[in-house]
Amino acid sequence: MIDVLIIRIDFLMMSGVVEESDDITMFCASCGIAAVDDIKLKKCTACYLVRYCSVKCQKDHRPKHKKECKKRAAELRDEVLFKQPESSHLGDCPICCLPLSLDGKKYVVMECCYKLICNGCHYANVMRELEGKLQHKCPFCRHPSLATEEVRFLMNVKRAEANDPAAIFQMGVKCLKEGDYDGAFQYWTKAAGLGDVTAHFNLSLMYHNGEVGKDEKKEVHHLEQAAIGGHPTARHNLGCIEGVNGRTDRAIKHWIMASKLGEDAALSSLRSFYSKGFVGKEDFASALRGHQAAVDATKSHQREAAA
Repeated sequence: MIDVLIIRIDFLMMSGVVEESDDITMFCASCGIAAVDDIKLKKCTACYLVRYCSVKCQKDHRPKHKKECKKRAAELRDEVLFKQPESSHLGDCPICCLPLSLDGKKYVVMECCYKLICNGCHYANVMRELEGKLQHKCPFCRHPSLATEEVRFLMNVKRAEANDPAAIFQMGVKCLKEGDYDGAFQYWTKAAGLGDVTAHFNLSLMYHNGEVGKDEKKEVHHLEQAAIGGHPTARHNLGCIEGVNGRTDRAIKHWIMASKLGEDAALSSLRSFYSKGFVGKEDFASALRGHQAAVDATKSHQREAAA
Protein backbone atom coordinates (compact mmCIF):
# COMPACT_ATOMS: atom_id res chain seq x y z
CA MET A 1 0.00 0.00 0.00
CA ILE A 2 2.88 2.39 0.77
CA ASP A 3 4.38 1.76 -2.70
CA VAL A 4 1.02 2.49 -4.28
CA LEU A 5 0.77 5.76 -2.36
CA ILE A 6 4.28 6.82 -3.42
CA ILE A 7 3.55 6.04 -7.07
CA ARG A 8 0.27 7.98 -6.91
CA ILE A 9 1.90 11.01 -5.26
CA ASP A 10 4.89 10.99 -7.61
CA PHE A 11 2.60 10.71 -10.60
CA LEU A 12 0.46 13.62 -9.44
CA MET A 13 3.56 15.75 -8.76
CA MET A 14 4.98 14.97 -12.22
CA SER A 15 1.68 15.83 -13.85
CA GLY A 16 1.50 19.12 -11.93
CA VAL A 17 -1.72 18.25 -10.13
CA VAL A 18 0.08 18.19 -6.76
CA GLU A 19 2.88 20.57 -5.80
CA GLU A 20 5.61 19.66 -3.28
CA SER A 21 4.16 22.24 -0.90
CA ASP A 22 0.69 20.67 -1.01
CA ASP A 23 -0.67 18.48 1.76
CA ILE A 24 0.17 14.97 0.58
CA THR A 25 -1.98 13.47 3.35
CA MET A 26 -5.03 14.14 1.19
CA PHE A 27 -5.28 10.49 0.23
CA CYS A 28 -7.63 7.72 1.32
CA ALA A 29 -5.93 5.89 4.19
CA SER A 30 -7.30 2.58 2.92
CA CYS A 31 -7.05 2.50 -0.88
CA GLY A 32 -4.66 5.42 -1.42
CA ILE A 33 -6.81 7.31 -3.92
CA ALA A 34 -6.16 11.06 -4.07
CA ALA A 35 -8.62 13.87 -3.42
CA VAL A 36 -8.66 15.31 -6.91
CA ASP A 37 -11.38 16.33 -9.34
CA ASP A 38 -14.66 14.71 -8.27
CA ILE A 39 -13.18 12.49 -5.53
CA LYS A 40 -14.10 13.81 -2.09
CA LEU A 41 -12.40 12.52 1.05
CA LYS A 42 -13.92 12.71 4.52
CA LYS A 43 -11.96 12.87 7.75
CA CYS A 44 -12.33 10.31 10.51
CA THR A 45 -14.67 12.24 12.82
CA ALA A 46 -13.14 10.71 15.96
CA CYS A 47 -9.44 11.53 15.52
CA TYR A 48 -9.24 13.73 12.38
CA LEU A 49 -5.92 12.07 11.49
CA VAL A 50 -6.89 10.22 8.33
CA ARG A 51 -9.32 10.51 5.44
CA TYR A 52 -11.44 8.06 3.49
CA CYS A 53 -13.09 8.05 0.09
CA SER A 54 -15.98 5.80 1.15
CA VAL A 55 -17.64 4.11 4.09
CA LYS A 56 -16.32 0.77 2.80
CA CYS A 57 -12.72 1.98 2.93
CA GLN A 58 -13.26 3.31 6.44
CA LYS A 59 -14.64 -0.06 7.60
CA ASP A 60 -11.82 -1.97 5.89
CA HIS A 61 -9.18 0.23 7.52
CA ARG A 62 -10.80 0.22 10.96
CA PRO A 63 -8.84 -2.77 12.42
CA LYS A 64 -5.51 -1.06 11.61
CA HIS A 65 -6.63 2.40 12.68
CA LYS A 66 -8.71 1.61 15.79
CA LYS A 67 -5.96 1.80 18.43
CA GLU A 68 -4.42 5.02 17.11
CA CYS A 69 -7.87 6.52 16.59
CA LYS A 70 -8.97 5.91 20.18
CA LYS A 71 -5.73 7.31 21.55
CA ARG A 72 -5.93 10.51 19.50
CA ALA A 73 -9.67 10.93 20.19
CA ALA A 74 -8.95 10.75 23.94
CA GLU A 75 -6.17 13.34 23.54
CA LEU A 76 -8.50 15.68 21.65
CA ARG A 77 -11.19 15.23 24.28
CA ASP A 78 -8.75 16.06 27.08
CA GLU A 79 -7.61 19.19 25.24
CA VAL A 80 -11.18 20.46 25.38
CA LEU A 81 -11.96 19.09 28.84
CA PHE A 82 -8.90 20.56 30.55
CA LYS A 83 -9.12 24.03 29.01
CA GLN A 84 -9.73 26.53 31.82
CA PRO A 85 -13.09 28.31 31.24
CA GLU A 86 -12.96 32.10 31.36
CA SER A 87 -15.96 32.19 33.69
CA SER A 88 -18.47 29.90 35.33
CA HIS A 89 -21.56 28.63 33.51
CA LEU A 90 -23.55 31.44 35.14
CA GLY A 91 -21.60 34.10 33.28
CA ASP A 92 -22.04 37.81 34.08
CA CYS A 93 -25.02 39.80 35.26
CA PRO A 94 -26.39 41.33 32.01
CA ILE A 95 -26.88 44.71 33.71
CA CYS A 96 -23.73 45.43 35.76
CA CYS A 97 -21.60 42.98 33.71
CA LEU A 98 -19.89 41.60 36.84
CA PRO A 99 -19.54 37.81 37.26
CA LEU A 100 -22.44 36.17 39.06
CA SER A 101 -21.76 34.47 42.38
CA LEU A 102 -21.99 30.68 42.55
CA ASP A 103 -24.25 31.18 45.58
CA GLY A 104 -27.79 30.75 44.25
CA LYS A 105 -29.10 33.12 46.91
CA LYS A 106 -27.17 36.01 45.37
CA TYR A 107 -28.97 36.21 42.04
CA VAL A 108 -32.56 36.14 40.79
CA VAL A 109 -34.01 34.26 37.82
CA MET A 110 -36.38 36.60 35.98
CA GLU A 111 -39.52 34.66 35.06
CA CYS A 112 -40.23 36.74 31.95
CA CYS A 113 -36.91 36.46 30.10
CA TYR A 114 -35.09 33.89 32.29
CA LYS A 115 -32.08 36.15 32.67
CA LEU A 116 -30.02 35.80 35.83
CA ILE A 117 -29.84 39.19 37.56
CA CYS A 118 -27.53 39.78 40.52
CA ASN A 119 -29.16 40.85 43.78
CA GLY A 120 -27.43 44.22 43.54
CA CYS A 121 -29.08 45.16 40.24
CA HIS A 122 -32.41 43.68 41.31
CA TYR A 123 -32.31 45.65 44.56
CA ALA A 124 -31.37 48.88 42.76
CA ASN A 125 -34.28 48.44 40.35
CA VAL A 126 -36.76 47.84 43.20
CA MET A 127 -35.53 50.94 45.08
CA ARG A 128 -35.80 53.06 41.92
CA GLU A 129 -39.39 51.91 41.39
CA LEU A 130 -40.34 52.53 45.02
CA GLU A 131 -38.88 56.03 45.01
CA GLY A 132 -40.54 56.91 41.70
CA LYS A 133 -43.77 55.04 42.51
CA LEU A 134 -43.36 53.09 39.28
CA GLN A 135 -44.88 49.83 38.15
CA HIS A 136 -42.63 46.86 38.89
CA LYS A 137 -40.89 45.62 35.74
CA CYS A 138 -38.04 43.28 34.90
CA PRO A 139 -34.77 45.23 35.24
CA PHE A 140 -33.50 43.62 32.02
CA CYS A 141 -36.33 43.27 29.48
CA ARG A 142 -38.70 45.77 31.17
CA HIS A 143 -41.59 43.33 30.95
CA PRO A 144 -44.25 43.91 33.64
CA SER A 145 -44.15 41.39 36.48
CA LEU A 146 -46.16 38.22 35.95
CA ALA A 147 -48.93 38.47 38.51
CA THR A 148 -50.15 34.89 38.91
CA GLU A 149 -48.71 31.37 38.86
CA GLU A 150 -50.91 30.52 35.88
CA VAL A 151 -49.58 33.44 33.84
CA ARG A 152 -46.01 32.49 34.71
CA PHE A 153 -46.64 28.90 33.66
CA LEU A 154 -48.18 29.93 30.34
CA MET A 155 -45.20 32.21 29.67
CA ASN A 156 -42.87 29.31 30.46
CA VAL A 157 -44.74 26.98 28.08
CA LYS A 158 -44.69 29.59 25.31
CA ARG A 159 -40.93 30.08 25.59
CA ALA A 160 -40.33 26.34 25.85
CA GLU A 161 -42.29 25.78 22.64
CA ALA A 162 -39.97 28.31 20.99
CA ASN A 163 -37.02 26.09 22.01
CA ASP A 164 -35.67 28.42 24.68
CA PRO A 165 -33.31 26.10 26.62
CA ALA A 166 -33.72 28.10 29.85
CA ALA A 167 -37.51 27.75 29.68
CA ILE A 168 -37.26 24.04 28.84
CA PHE A 169 -34.94 23.60 31.83
CA GLN A 170 -37.51 25.31 34.10
CA MET A 171 -40.21 22.96 32.82
CA GLY A 172 -37.97 20.12 33.98
CA VAL A 173 -37.60 21.77 37.39
CA LYS A 174 -41.39 21.98 37.68
CA CYS A 175 -41.71 18.28 36.82
CA LEU A 176 -39.11 17.37 39.44
CA LYS A 177 -40.96 19.33 42.13
CA GLU A 178 -44.08 17.35 41.26
CA GLY A 179 -42.19 14.06 41.50
CA ASP A 180 -42.30 13.45 37.75
CA TYR A 181 -38.75 12.19 37.18
CA ASP A 182 -39.44 10.99 33.64
CA GLY A 183 -40.81 14.38 32.66
CA ALA A 184 -37.83 16.17 34.22
CA PHE A 185 -35.47 13.80 32.41
CA GLN A 186 -37.14 14.45 29.05
CA TYR A 187 -37.08 18.23 29.45
CA TRP A 188 -33.50 18.33 30.70
CA THR A 189 -32.33 16.03 27.91
CA LYS A 190 -33.83 18.44 25.39
CA ALA A 191 -32.37 21.47 27.17
CA ALA A 192 -28.94 19.80 27.31
CA GLY A 193 -29.16 19.14 23.58
CA LEU A 194 -29.71 22.89 23.10
CA GLY A 195 -26.61 23.67 25.16
CA ASP A 196 -27.96 24.23 28.67
CA VAL A 197 -25.04 23.49 31.01
CA THR A 198 -27.10 23.09 34.18
CA ALA A 199 -29.33 20.56 32.41
CA HIS A 200 -26.24 18.44 31.73
CA PHE A 201 -25.30 18.65 35.41
CA ASN A 202 -28.79 17.70 36.59
CA LEU A 203 -28.85 14.73 34.21
CA SER A 204 -25.56 13.55 35.72
CA LEU A 205 -27.21 13.65 39.15
CA MET A 206 -30.17 11.64 37.88
CA TYR A 207 -27.85 8.95 36.54
CA HIS A 208 -25.85 9.01 39.77
CA ASN A 209 -28.89 8.74 42.04
CA GLY A 210 -30.54 6.09 39.88
CA GLU A 211 -33.67 8.15 39.20
CA VAL A 212 -33.48 7.07 35.56
CA GLY A 213 -31.33 4.01 36.17
CA LYS A 214 -27.74 4.10 37.39
CA ASP A 215 -25.26 4.60 34.55
CA GLU A 216 -21.76 5.81 35.43
CA LYS A 217 -20.72 6.20 31.80
CA LYS A 218 -23.61 8.56 31.05
CA GLU A 219 -23.10 10.32 34.38
CA VAL A 220 -19.48 11.06 33.47
CA HIS A 221 -20.47 12.16 29.95
CA HIS A 222 -22.90 14.77 31.29
CA LEU A 223 -20.44 15.87 33.98
CA GLU A 224 -17.80 16.42 31.29
CA GLN A 225 -20.20 18.42 29.11
CA ALA A 226 -21.17 20.55 32.11
CA ALA A 227 -17.52 21.02 33.14
CA ILE A 228 -16.58 22.12 29.63
CA GLY A 229 -19.41 24.64 29.84
CA GLY A 230 -17.93 26.09 33.03
CA HIS A 231 -19.96 24.31 35.74
CA PRO A 232 -17.54 24.21 38.72
CA THR A 233 -19.52 21.69 40.78
CA ALA A 234 -19.62 19.31 37.83
CA ARG A 235 -15.86 19.62 37.52
CA HIS A 236 -15.42 18.99 41.24
CA ASN A 237 -17.55 15.84 40.95
CA LEU A 238 -15.43 14.69 38.00
CA GLY A 239 -12.36 15.15 40.16
CA CYS A 240 -13.93 13.00 42.88
CA ILE A 241 -14.66 10.22 40.38
CA GLU A 242 -11.10 10.38 39.04
CA GLY A 243 -9.74 10.29 42.58
CA VAL A 244 -11.80 7.20 43.47
CA ASN A 245 -10.53 5.51 40.31
CA GLY A 246 -6.92 6.21 41.30
CA ARG A 247 -6.26 8.87 38.66
CA THR A 248 -4.94 11.42 41.14
CA ASP A 249 -3.30 13.72 38.58
CA ARG A 250 -6.56 14.17 36.67
CA ALA A 251 -8.50 14.70 39.90
CA ILE A 252 -6.11 17.46 40.97
CA LYS A 253 -6.37 19.16 37.56
CA HIS A 254 -10.16 19.24 37.85
CA TRP A 255 -10.08 20.61 41.39
CA ILE A 256 -7.58 23.34 40.52
CA MET A 257 -9.73 24.46 37.59
CA ALA A 258 -12.92 24.40 39.69
CA SER A 259 -11.20 26.32 42.51
CA LYS A 260 -10.23 29.05 40.05
CA LEU A 261 -13.92 29.45 39.24
CA GLY A 262 -14.68 30.01 42.93
CA GLU A 263 -15.85 26.51 43.89
CA ASP A 264 -15.42 26.02 47.66
CA ALA A 265 -15.80 22.22 47.63
CA ALA A 266 -13.02 21.84 45.05
CA LEU A 267 -10.67 23.99 47.14
CA SER A 268 -11.50 21.89 50.18
CA SER A 269 -10.70 18.66 48.28
CA LEU A 270 -7.48 20.20 47.01
CA ARG A 271 -6.50 21.27 50.53
CA SER A 272 -7.04 17.70 51.75
CA PHE A 273 -4.78 16.31 49.02
CA TYR A 274 -2.20 19.03 49.68
CA SER A 275 -2.02 18.03 53.34
CA LYS A 276 -1.31 14.45 52.22
CA GLY A 277 1.45 15.54 49.86
CA PHE A 278 -0.34 14.82 46.58
CA VAL A 279 -0.48 18.49 45.52
CA GLY A 280 2.56 20.72 45.08
CA LYS A 281 2.89 23.99 46.98
CA GLU A 282 2.89 26.11 43.80
CA ASP A 283 -0.24 24.43 42.44
CA PHE A 284 -2.09 24.85 45.71
CA ALA A 285 -1.02 28.50 46.01
CA SER A 286 -2.16 29.13 42.43
CA ALA A 287 -5.55 27.56 43.19
CA LEU A 288 -5.90 29.69 46.34
CA ARG A 289 -5.14 32.89 44.44
CA GLY A 290 -7.48 31.94 41.62
CA HIS A 291 -10.29 31.11 44.05
CA GLN A 292 -9.93 34.42 45.88
CA ALA A 293 -9.81 36.36 42.62
CA ALA A 294 -12.99 34.64 41.39
CA VAL A 295 -14.83 35.42 44.64
CA ASP A 296 -13.62 39.04 44.71
CA ALA A 297 -14.75 39.56 41.11
CA THR A 298 -18.36 38.93 42.15
CA LYS A 299 -18.35 41.69 44.78
CA SER A 300 -19.56 45.27 44.41
CA HIS A 301 -20.89 48.06 46.66
CA GLN A 302 -24.33 47.63 45.09
CA ARG A 303 -24.38 43.90 45.86
CA GLU A 304 -23.20 44.54 49.43
CA ALA A 305 -26.03 47.05 49.87
CA ALA A 306 -28.51 44.45 48.65
CA ALA A 307 -27.16 41.91 51.14
